[in-house]
This record gives sequence, C-alpha cells and structure tokens, in this order.
Amino acid sequence: MSNIIEKPHFLFLPFCLIAFVVSKFWYGGITINIHDTYYAISNHDLVVLLSILFGIIGLIYWITKKVNGKLSRRLNLIHIILTFGGIFLILILNEFFRKSIMEYDFNENLTMLIYLISAIVIFGQIIFPINVIGGIIKNRNKTGG
Repeated sequence: MSNIIEKPHFLFLPFCLIAFVVSKFWYGGITINIHDTYYAISNHDLVVLLSILFGIIGLIYWITKKVNGKLSRRLNLIHIILTFGGIFLILILNEFFRKSIMEYDFNENLTMLIYLISAIVIFGQIIFPINVIGGIIKNRNKTGG
C-alpha cells in the first residue's frame, strides 16, 4: 500500500490498459435525461475516455516522480480513494437501478446519490493538480535556494 501511495502511477497506468481491454467486452450504455433531451453514451466510449484520462494522470504522476517532485502522501491517498472508490461505488450503485419500474422514488434517490458521488469524484480531481504543482514548487524551493 505504501508503494502505491508513493508511486500512484503504478495504479493509474495499468488500470487504463485493463479498463480499455475490458471495454471491448462490456456492452450497454448510460442514458442521461436532462429535461426533454436524452444523452446516450456507450460503455465503450465512456471507458475509452476514462482510460485516456487515467493514462494522462498516470503519466503526469510518473513525470513528476522522474523530475524529483515531492508529492504529498496524504493528497495522493485522498486522490486515489476519491477516484477509484468513487468509480467503484458508481458502478455498484448502477447495478441497483431498477430499469423495469421507473416510477419508484428509489430510482430517483439512487440517481441523486450517483450524481452526488460523481460530483465528489470530479471535485476530487482538483486535488491532483494542486498536489503536482505543490510538489514541483517544494522541489524548486529546496534546489533553487
């Protein structure tokens, strides 16, 4: 666990490859209803986007480690938990969604919970650039005098 917190790219880079391969076999999609408009996104497109995002995050973590940026262990841990824990919770809660009976308040509450978790995951991504910029500044202050 300590190695993953110290080097988060060990988690993000393999996950982007595994998610991309799994997306080839995972059919279905997500439909988002906003007023009178429905937006349909296939799972494959969503996972490809997620793989690209995780690949970029993993590369930035790796590059920061290579230039001796001192990242905060606490911010790394928070970013990893919010990112992977939130996505895992969204996937689990999505399986409880009752597609055959749409009139239940259960679906509305579940949808609101999924949106809330999604917002927390997106908000948690703000921690990533703060951590990287802070690590570079700390390294520059120590070496620059």
